[in-house]
Amino acid sequence: MDPDRAAPGALPIRVLPSHLVNQIAAGEVVERPAAVAKELLENSLDAGAARIEIEVEQGGIKRLRVRDDGRGIPPGQLALALARHATSKLADLTDLEAVATLGFRGEALPSIASVSRLTLTSRVADQGSGHEVMVGPDGTPGELRPAAHPPGTTVDVRDLFYNTPARRKFLRTDKTEFGHLEQVVRRIALARPELGLRLRHNGRTVLDLAPAGVDPALVRARLETLLGQGFGDQALWLDEQAVGLRLSGWVLRPAFSRSQPDQQFFYVNGRMVRDKLVTHAVRQAFSDVLHQARHPAYVLFLDLPPRLVDVNVHPTKQEVRFREGRQVHDFIFSGLKRRLAVGSLGAVGEGTASAAVAGLEWSDPGPSDGLRPLSRADLGTAAPGTGRLPLGVAEGSAGLYAAGLAFQRPGESGTTVAESAAPGWGTALPATDGEAPPLGFALAQLGGVYLLAQNAAGLIIVDIHAAHERIGYERLKSAWGAGGIVSAPLLVPVSLHVSPREADLLETHGQVLTGLGLVIDRLDLGTLAVREVPALLRDADLERLVRDLLSDLAVHGESARVDEEVNRVLSTMACHGAVRANRRLTLDEMNALLRAMERVERADQCNHGRPTWIQVTQVELDRLFSRGR
Repeated sequence: MDPDRAAPGALPIRVLPSHLVNQIAAGEVVERPAAVAKELLENSLDAGAARIEIEVEQGGIKRLRVRDDGRGIPPGQLALALARHATSKLADLTDLEAVATLGFRGEALPSIASVSRLTLTSRVADQGSGHEVMVGPDGTPGELRPAAHPPGTTVDVRDLFYNTPARRKFLRTDKTEFGHLEQVVRRIALARPELGLRLRHNGRTVLDLAPAGVDPALVRARLETLLGQGFGDQALWLDEQAVGLRLSGWVLRPAFSRSQPDQQFFYVNGRMVRDKLVTHAVRQAFSDVLHQARHPAYVLFLDLPPRLVDVNVHPTKQEVRFREGRQVHDFIFSGLKRRLAVGSLGAVGEGTASAAVAGLEWSDPGPSDGLRPLSRADLGTAAPGTGRLPLGVAEGSAGLYAAGLAFQRPGESGTTVAESAAPGWGTALPATDGEAPPLGFALAQLGGVYLLAQNAAGLIIVDIHAAHERIGYERLKSAWGAGGIVSAPLLVPVSLHVSPREADLLETHGQVLTGLGLVIDRLDLGTLAVREVPALLRDADLERLVRDLLSDLAVHGESARVDEEVNRVLSTMACHGAVRANRRLTLDEMNALLRAMERVERADQCNHGRPTWIQVTQVELDRLFSRGR
């Protein structure tokens, strides 16, 4: 067959016209107006812009104009900026291996210009006037001409997909398209608090954000503008550093999780990404404090040397690949888990989400905190519905939890001040000794369900059952971990059929499975026999557990399924052993509970993700009674 002759009915191989090439590239980069906004905003940021204005009409379909005050483009390079693969951000392979800018491919502007009517106007600061260039219907830049313009650049995109009607049919309503575009702007605004931003839609101002810089109050105000009132109150500040990695930002307390993953913002070196490794690490960190049907909310920033992350794996640059993926995963997981373990007890009375956790150091470091520690025997004998976790004060420890407020102390006559007279009704209260602990001192019980306490900031309200449940759960986990995982042989092995690839994982991860207390034999190419399991999981759905575990190992190289199943059983035991409603507690028992909460990890929420306590500040109380007005 003649190699120069095409097969019957086939077109000969040819080089595509540059305009068609750009339109094909636009299919990867320009999905909708929001994608155009993302590319243009990233170009503005790379140009050093301090303020950006976005003007939108009809959801960005009719018009999308982005103006910045960045460095600008010299007149002689305006047409070149619209050429395919033309960029000022890369020079050689070394630059590509350590990309430090948001954009770098040189595809965005020519791709956008190939499916719209685009005008590019710019002025360099040291020049008296600006210049503009318009792109013709064939994608060719027109004649360069002078234009009045302040220092910076404006990209004006009109009639998106006017020349590709098949693409335009896939666009949604103006409202829907603008919703996606607005979300892009919000993501940029969260990542760059020093940036001034204004977004207008159909002549109406939607966002007008002044630069916040590093001022904590202004940054918090921006957070609440972008994510809703109350985000700052319930957010925990995080800042972890190790092995050249830094994880910082805000994570919402688990008790205030969301029904949808709509407030999950993760940035790698300032770039918004959606990465499976990151998502898995975050989800794992929340696994013990969040109901499975709920989703965490966070704004987190991971910073690492550019050479350790490849951002050139997807045309839209929303996915990345880490050189040391396991190290990054474990760093994110451990950092988040530590922060969630501390919770917000260290911030009680501080009034900010980023307060230090020094308050935890108040508690006596001794082993006795008024709640009997659990032993291995507790795990062997306590069953759901039995084996209550004692709340009584341990022998000889009552003095550690004696109330420190005046009306909880004995009066001269032998009765408490509270019994002799109400505070402020003719009875002077002596000064308290020392500083109050984070959760303060107990005042009373309300409805047999809630504990009322006073701390430096005001009133603390504790859900007694939820708090005691968390304390018991954490102790059961500690007791279980201290004794190691004890395997129990099954009287009848459980057989299951898996794919040969999954069965091969038994040989690759044999030590991991043994460490989890699982003894699994491979009978043939795809048949497994489960012979031993952790003692607490004898009644679990073992087939489901093993299948999920093998799936995790195939995707992530590790699995927390066994730990999650053990924790589920321990959580049930803690729930059944916690204090029930309407049980009358003594003042010392209530203070013992408060001190135990300050010491235990993840005390902010119960095992089901609900809050265990809330703070009502003195300011909020005064506002309720119109004091000071």
